[in-house]
Amino acid sequence: MEWLAEYGLFLAKAVTVLVAVFLILTMIASLKDRNKRNEGYLSVVRLNEQFGRLAERLGQSVLDKASFKVMHKARKLADKNRAKAAAQRSKVYVLTFNGDIKATALENLRHEITAVLELATPDDEVVVRLDSGGGLVHAYGLAASQLTRVRDAGVPLTVCVDKVAASGGYMMACVADRVLAAPFAMLGSIGVVAQIPNFNKVLRKHDIEYEMLTAGEYKRTLTLFGENTDKGREKFQEDLETIHRLFKEFVARYRPVLNVEQVATGEVWFGLEAIERKLADQISTSDEYLSQRVRQADVFEVHYIIRKRMQDKLSAGLSATLDRLLVTWASRFHNQRFW
Repeated sequence: MEWLAEYGLFLAKAVTVLVAVFLILTMIASLKDRNKRNEGYLSVVRLNEQFGRLAERLGQSVLDKASFKVMHKARKLADKNRAKAAAQRSKVYVLTFNGDIKATALENLRHEITAVLELATPDDEVVVRLDSGGGLVHAYGLAASQLTRVRDAGVPLTVCVDKVAASGGYMMACVADRVLAAPFAMLGSIGVVAQIPNFNKVLRKHDIEYEMLTAGEYKRTLTLFGENTDKGREKFQEDLETIHRLFKEFVARYRPVLNVEQVATGEVWFGLEAIERKLADQISTSDEYLSQRVRQADVFEVHYIIRKRMQDKLSAGLSATLDRLLVTWASRFHNQRFW
């Protein structure tokens, strides 16, 4: 095992050097970026051309030369006619929102909608591919408000749910003029949940006192370390009921065909069940819907990309390097142990 000790010492030295280099580079990058704004840029991809290239590449592989030549000429003619009618053709702007608990994709969404609304007209359409199981109330409230900007501007809004639009995710989806759901997409969960552990008994068992001072009767209702009271629990539950009421009112305002009281139970429904309960309007995947729209309109995928700061890139690079070193060390140890 002597080689293992030597390798461990080498690994420790390598990690030390890497950390030192990382700290120096981070300081330099921080000084360089101090006066820079972390601005992003807008990426726009024309899906008509992208879909066409895919079809042509497949045709080139599976068709004989004569058939492919006919297909190629037909596509060129279609592109030429589309270019002539570009002024009359409507435009479809496709946005993607992949949500997490904090709705961090909101920062991209707000820029994308701001850009689109500068050009979009009531003859155009905004399609949002939405995938989210919900999260923080205030974050998803603001995300839903971004989509209401599209509705308020008079631009038709379609939301496609391929996997899940639940809780805060459904709060966003219900704003749409039309909600399309994949056969096994989950929709609903119109409810509110909050949970908090309490360590007060553990602290008391070890003779640890915890004090919390507040100004305002309900400044803190439930705590992690203090002794929770029935009055505090009642107030906390009252706050949850208030949020739930506001949630139901929001859904009812933008989706009046829905019987909110029947579906605001916190349950989720799949595909056809969601259609039956008016949570969605049509069974369709986003791919199917966009494939139809590229034949009828000019379709553009819009994505706001935030540039990574230098220190973020360095941090990611260091993390990847350390992972590789650890994997290499574990692999060698594994080989020594079993072979």
